Amino acid sequence: MKLLILGGTVFLGRHIVTAALEAGHTVTTFNRGTHAPQEQKTVEKLHGDREKSLDELANRTWDAVIDTCGYDPDVVEKSAETLKNCANNYVFISSISAYKSFPTQGMDESATLKSIEDGDEIEYGSLKVACEKSIEKVFGNRATIIRPGLIVGPYDPTDRFTYWPWRVSKGGRLIAPGDPERRVQFIDARDLAEWTVRMIENKTTGTFNATGPENQLSMRQFLNECNAVGGNFAQFVWISDDALAEAKVDPWMEMPLWIPAADEEHGGFLSMDCSKAQNAGLKYSALARTIKDTLIWSSKRDQSHKWKAGLAAEKENQLLAASAKQS
Repeated sequence: MKLLILGGTVFLGRHIVTAALEAGHTVTTFNRGTHAPQEQKTVEKLHGDREKSLDELANRTWDAVIDTCGYDPDVVEKSAETLKNCANNYVFISSISAYKSFPTQGMDESATLKSIEDGDEIEYGSLKVACEKSIEKVFGNRATIIRPGLIVGPYDPTDRFTYWPWRVSKGGRLIAPGDPERRVQFIDARDLAEWTVRMIENKTTGTFNATGPENQLSMRQFLNECNAVGGNFAQFVWISDDALAEAKVDPWMEMPLWIPAADEEHGGFLSMDCSKAQNAGLKYSALARTIKDTLIWSSKRDQSHKWKAGLAAEKENQLLAASAKQS
């Protein structure tokens, strides 16, 4: 097949390029060229700004276009209009942030979406919804909408997952958040990429939640697996939701994968129903592989790297000291 990837150099996009090439497909990428591209010589690399023009693509044909970076509805609609006669299938990488709220566990694709038209805040999730609608308006039943949860693994620019394998590998006493049995979800970018390519091969369209793992995973199990991969040098000090809140620890970014039990709006965010995607062939890597490969990649980065997520050492030490006094 011939595939056009809008993006393709940063995180998920680069993994989709790799997955497509390994599956024997022909790949064209279109992006602004502001990030270092992968070194695959067989990839046709086109540079341009989709916000200005996609005219360079208008007279070409592909089996599918994969949009990994769209979030502006006007730009995405123009992309869809330009490519409607150039590609048989438009695959849009959306997000589970498209849902209005997460009051219950096990929410599926029928859950209520955010809507700018209904007065919801104009932000990442509501913009993704508007993009979905633009694509469906143009491509109809030729559209595939994929709503991932937290995407993780090598080349993740957010550090929202990477923090844990890295911090646990450092060993010693460290803060673990909230209820140890609270469920967590995420998906290895490579699993998502490979499945996305298979969806195109199978001509599967529709809307799919896409996160993992296949079986329920608790925060305790996740951190224990990080510890096993890292050499079992860490000792977890579990701090309650109330204590973390009192210390003004921010959920999700400062303490990745932590959503307080009192947050009713996001209570089901890490327990989405992904059975539709699994029935459509979504498979998962072993958790240890994701942790190990993320740790290896992280260790190769510039060690002066400024972390975008995770608890600062000084704040963690303060919490550990306070916990020791109480015990």
